[in-house]
Amino acid sequence: ACAMDWQVLTRELSLYLENQVRVGLFGSGVGLSLVLGFGVAYAYYYLSSIAKKPQLVASNEHFCRFLEEYCPVVTETYYPTIWCWEGRVQTLLRPFITFRPQVQYRNELIKTADGGQISLDWFDNNDSLYYPDASTRPTVLLLPGLTGTSKESYILHMIYQSETLGYRCVVFNNRGISGEELLTPRTYCASNTEDLEAVLHHVHSLHPLAPLVAAGVSMGGMLLLNYLGKTGRDTPLKAAAIFSAGWNVFETAASLEKPLNWLLFNYYLTTCLQSSIRRHRQMLEKSCDIDLVMKAKSIREFDTQFTSVTFGYRTVDDYYEDASPCHRLKSVGIPVLCLNSVDDVFSPGHAIPVETAKQNANVALVLTSCGGHIGFLEGIWPRKCTYMDRVFKQFVQAVFEHGNKIFSM
Repeated sequence: ACAMDWQVLTRELSLYLENQVRVGLFGSGVGLSLVLGFGVAYAYYYLSSIAKKPQLVASNEHFCRFLEEYCPVVTETYYPTIWCWEGRVQTLLRPFITFRPQVQYRNELIKTADGGQISLDWFDNNDSLYYPDASTRPTVLLLPGLTGTSKESYILHMIYQSETLGYRCVVFNNRGISGEELLTPRTYCASNTEDLEAVLHHVHSLHPLAPLVAAGVSMGGMLLLNYLGKTGRDTPLKAAAIFSAGWNVFETAASLEKPLNWLLFNYYLTTCLQSSIRRHRQMLEKSCDIDLVMKAKSIREFDTQFTSVTFGYRTVDDYYEDASPCHRLKSVGIPVLCLNSVDDVFSPGHAIPVETAKQNANVALVLTSCGGHIGFLEGIWPRKCTYMDRVFKQFVQAVFEHGNKIFSM
């Protein structure tokens, strides 16, 4: 029926345009006709090929029903911003288009077993109307991406959403990138979960009666998945939300090395990583050749010269194998919701472990056809809330308020 409607529409449009053109190319109606014709065609293409319901992958019927009832956004059609739905465009524009909520943090530096320190940024939400008792106030631990900190707009938006629900947030800044000094010659990577374990232990011991959920974005999501795969049910977390994680690091690296992607993303991210290394050069010279690190022109070269060396891997391939969350998904022991867009160049659609996800009752994947990497822009002028923000808000609220129903519905 859709094809027939399209044929009728195009035939009528063609006849209309022919009549207008006969009036003369510079006749009053032709310009408007062409604009209208293009508009109709674009609207049809957008509604038939771009705006779609996400694919929900979950083997557990109880988990599915729980999401349909308490997190309905994952079953609704996602309408990407009509003038920038392509993945790379969404990825590039989101940091500039979305507004930055004002958040007042309280910083805390905690010591680690190896003599290092980690910077935590707390949003205590002491004005919470729903949870005035700080000891039982639900807490959300937020993990930013590869070079991200508590100042990223996507983190600020998650805190903005959490504030309205009355929750407390704490942002785990990776070592050495949030302005604090590096006290030992090591930074962070997607496979090493020691710092995350230390942070979770610290946060849980401060508020043992407060329910705890974590949300990880990009590399933060990969780190969180690797931690959950290692610990199974042995975690203080009730549930986790993962956004735009790279599932297979080999595939991520290959995608980012395509010429256009290298130009738009890879080289820039490499320079961001190098600037952090440069700031801590004196300390990091003890563990690797900084001059070689500074010559890297891609993330893979950076990981070859720095990350794999710092964390004791024989080769960069050994590190990439260990850092890929797809291998640990089967061992995740708490409810996890993972949002990815299949047009994300950082996490190509073909590398998303759909079959593995189906084998674990704790896992739900939400796959959109558009959205890019931490993009998910929607609305004509997407200044405020993104689709990702809405998934975060509904899922976290569902877990805190109805979490006991996930496996009993």
